[in-house]
Amino acid sequence: MRVIIRGLGELCITAGLIVLLFVTYQLWGTGRYTQGQQDRLGRELMDSWRAAQVTREQVKLGEGLAMIRIPRFGAKFRYVIVEGVKQSDLRKGPGHYPGSALPGQVGNFVVSGHRTTYSAPFNRAGELRKGDRILIDTRDRQFVYHVTGRRIVKPTAVEVTAPVPGRPKERPTKKLITLTTCHPKYSAAERMIIFGELVSEMRRAAPVASAQGGR
Repeated sequence: MRVIIRGLGELCITAGLIVLLFVTYQLWGTGRYTQGQQDRLGRELMDSWRAAQVTREQVKLGEGLAMIRIPRFGAKFRYVIVEGVKQSDLRKGPGHYPGSALPGQVGNFVVSGHRTTYSAPFNRAGELRKGDRILIDTRDRQFVYHVTGRRIVKPTAVEVTAPVPGRPKERPTKKLITLTTCHPKYSAAERMIIFGELVSEMRRAAPVASAQGGR
């Protein structure tokens, strides 16, 4: 009996170590991967902005499209938004839904991001309040969106990403932004949706620094 109990104890310790290693990789290892991708994408984005006008057609899936900053999350929060929302895209950083509006356009600029793992760019999405700023930098312009609301929906509620969120048959007249992420943390049971509307835009006066991947 003692041998059996000792064996079970050792198995439990081994299993615990395996789980700990797995969690460590999920929270730290994946973050290192995303940071490396963000550093590369940031350099490439700055080079492309300096070289020539970037158009929608020139931005391929998996490449950098724009830069997102959210002041409430601190000065270090700065990510390159990737074109695409496949798993391989979102592992690099927040992803723009292909086919949704581009920054500053009439319609809905939809961006999805991880809430845990892979640097968790939208980890603090639940802290956003009405009036908080979401800054989107492109080659020549900076677009300032204000948060207008938040909803928790089922993963099947794709109408929140429509040009007019929640009203897929309506023609858009406003310039909107929608951030989507998993809810609750460590679960994909639901989605947290952050809505915003463009309130101002200006010429981007100085180059934006490379992505920091702040959390």
